[in-house]
Amino acid sequence: MVDLKAVLQDMQTLIEVESPSEDLKACLDVVITANQILENRLGSKGKLIEVAGRTHLWWGSDTPQVLLLGHLDTVWPLGSISEIPFNVASDKLTGPGCVDMKCGVVQGIHAIKLALDPRIALLLTTDEEIGSKTSRALIEKAAASAKGCLVLECAQDGALKIARKGTSDYKIIAHGLASHAGLEPEKGINAGVAISEIVLNIQKIANLNLGTTVTPTVIHAGTTTNTVPAKAELSIDVRSWSIAEQQRVDLEVRKITSTVPDIKIEVTGGINRPPMEKSMSESLYQLATEVVKDLELESIGAAEVGGASDGNFTAALGTKTIDGLGAVGAGSHAKTEWVSVTDIEPRVKLLAGMISKLLN
Repeated sequence: MVDLKAVLQDMQTLIEVESPSEDLKACLDVVITANQILENRLGSKGKLIEVAGRTHLWWGSDTPQVLLLGHLDTVWPLGSISEIPFNVASDKLTGPGCVDMKCGVVQGIHAIKLALDPRIALLLTTDEEIGSKTSRALIEKAAASAKGCLVLECAQDGALKIARKGTSDYKIIAHGLASHAGLEPEKGINAGVAISEIVLNIQKIANLNLGTTVTPTVIHAGTTTNTVPAKAELSIDVRSWSIAEQQRVDLEVRKITSTVPDIKIEVTGGINRPPMEKSMSESLYQLATEVVKDLELESIGAAEVGGASDGNFTAALGTKTIDGLGAVGAGSHAKTEWVSVTDIEPRVKLLAGMISKLLN
């Protein structure tokens, strides 16, 4: 039986402890809070694991057969809870980080309570929103022994996520030479012009027929309005359905040049998350449909999405992985994000049912 009142109480508790990824103290606080919820609902606390000054939370088996995976960090700066307070009105639950993905974490804890078994582990990280640099090794260690990894990210319009694009991130830095823009601009080497040229050319590396996107995002150049920019920077976001495409783009990005004389181009970054391929989720999606039928729940759909998650890492290891088992709602990273209260109990039951089927 799902105690909806307790679930909502835990959701409020977790949401009201703000946890922007960059704030290590805030992330520690949310880990401590989540650990207390674990003790309250499951009777025991997990292990706090510190990596490079950042804390993550591991509860359950050291060699799990079923891994539940989620993150506690959010994109919301401290103080957001005052602007978007936790609230439940009719079927909508709101609050910063509710759908991405604190409500999913709480649903996971309550699903474990229904299917309590020593062969389960729950790993909650605090740097997913910024690339999972300190948690990746932990994720891969936790998934190595698992029959299946169940990712607690939010659903896609109610559907489970059966495939995700891989991600790559780059920064291109143009190094030029400053000079006075009025007195002797000809003596400068304009890094701003160089980076502008690269912005126009970089998108040509994309292959939209294969779903590969190469998107210029953040651009910085110059220091003052009367100085030729000596340095300019460009961030690039790459998404692809295949590792082969990621590797092709990687080679092309590293060949980037500029026609600006004497400019120096530096490229940093690379492939971050490999794709979560559909083949890694097929058996788990079939399992989910069986649980839906057994429990007489509403049917679920399947979605292939452009966004990546930590499930990309587990799938790349060869561990069967399915995503979108968390909250049903919408608006990730937006002030309008919300979670469907009606769907909380069915999703907890679905998750518990999948855990039990995987273990037995």
